Amino acid sequence: MINVEKQIKYWVETGEDDLSTAQYLYEGKKLIQCLFFCHLSIEKIIKAHVSKFTKDIPERTHNFNRLLLKTNLNLNESQKELLGILMIYQLEGRYPEYYPQIPSAGICLSYLQQTKELFEWLKTML
Repeated sequence: MINVEKQIKYWVETGEDDLSTAQYLYEGKKLIQCLFFCHLSIEKIIKAHVSKFTKDIPERTHNFNRLLLKTNLNLNESQKELLGILMIYQLEGRYPEYYPQIPSAGICLSYLQQTKELFEWLKTML
């Protein structure tokens, strides 16, 4: 039996750290890397929900849809749209043959702000 509270704490704290890193990368004009860390932060907060709902360690996947199936979360359409966008940028750090188009700084900032809002909302749902 796993310690569910310890799992949730781990995923939340490391997700918060990744969100802080995303902000730092944005300020340094590393826009794709910023969005990669946005994805990572949301992945981790969803994994906190997986741990809470299943009472188990989340599977090792980066796919939001797969993870969400193991929770009781109901996202609205704009939240789902953001997840689809962030999925594009999670590949950059893992697969060197895939390199998405670099967004403008304004678009990146919008995604970063939306990520922060979604993260905080998901955190309140724990």
